[in-house]
Amino acid sequence: MHGNEPASRNTLSRMDLNLFRVFAVVYRERNLTRAAEQLFLSQSAVSHALTRMREQLDDALFVREGHGVCPTPLAHRLWPDIEQALLLFQQAMQRSTSFDASRDIKQLTIAMNDEIEPVFLPQIVQWFQQQVPHMQLNSVRIDRQTLRSDLSSGRIDLAIDIAQPSERGIAHQLLLRDEFVVLSRPEHPLAQVGLGAKTAASHYMQAEHIAVSARRTGRAVEDFLFAKQGIERQIKIRCQQYESAGRIVQSSALLLTMPRSLAHQVAEHLDIQILPLPIAIEDLELHLYWDSEKQNEQQTLWFRQQLMALLNAQPNIQ
Repeated sequence: MHGNEPASRNTLSRMDLNLFRVFAVVYRERNLTRAAEQLFLSQSAVSHALTRMREQLDDALFVREGHGVCPTPLAHRLWPDIEQALLLFQQAMQRSTSFDASRDIKQLTIAMNDEIEPVFLPQIVQWFQQQVPHMQLNSVRIDRQTLRSDLSSGRIDLAIDIAQPSERGIAHQLLLRDEFVVLSRPEHPLAQVGLGAKTAASHYMQAEHIAVSARRTGRAVEDFLFAKQGIERQIKIRCQQYESAGRIVQSSALLLTMPRSLAHQVAEHLDIQILPLPIAIEDLELHLYWDSEKQNEQQTLWFRQQLMALLNAQPNIQ
């Protein structure tokens, strides 16, 4: 026992703490290429760091498996303590300086879908210009396949998206819950039958519709919900943004189904009506996503608090 203690202390004294950061990213990603991208290092630098750690701990730590790597039993045992230690270091660094948004916030990058950007982004820009006038704000298209690495690497700070099963390493909270409504011209039969008419659902199903989706193929979000009830609409036009769809509704007999909070923004300057959806489906949920490692990071926490405050202050978004 006594013989092991000096060796353990010697190993720790020679251990570069940056190696633990490399270990943590490789452990989460199970892939050296993705880990290197997140760490902004070359793959050879990541491999060299792992080699140093392997030599000092006398264990392989990660072994090749398919196109990635798999942690050894020792790596699995080390992980909880290393994860906690890195979190404590991060908290200690944050406490070393007081946070001042007007001084410390330089840039915010939010990922969201094309469908909601025209409605949400102007509100977000106006809000943050009042809070931090000098801040640069970037809106980019969300990529669900790379969301975890985008958040972890800092390529994006936050993401706004419909409720999705989130993988480990991504934290989220409900941003808003919204019912679906229908947009139509005032002359459309659906607008003429009255809100409580039993024939409203029939008129809705007989009509032709616009589907809004940033994806090239596949169902729009409301069609996934309709499909749960075995309902399939007649999609005449597919486009990428609700604003474009609203203008098409104004000059056609097509119907547009969309969340109520966004509908008010789209219909504001158009000669179209907002009607209740005559077929009951689940409400839409929009969530805010961020890197779980940055859960208590002051900048990320401030961004999240500001977005929630924005929603509470803007009745048109609610």
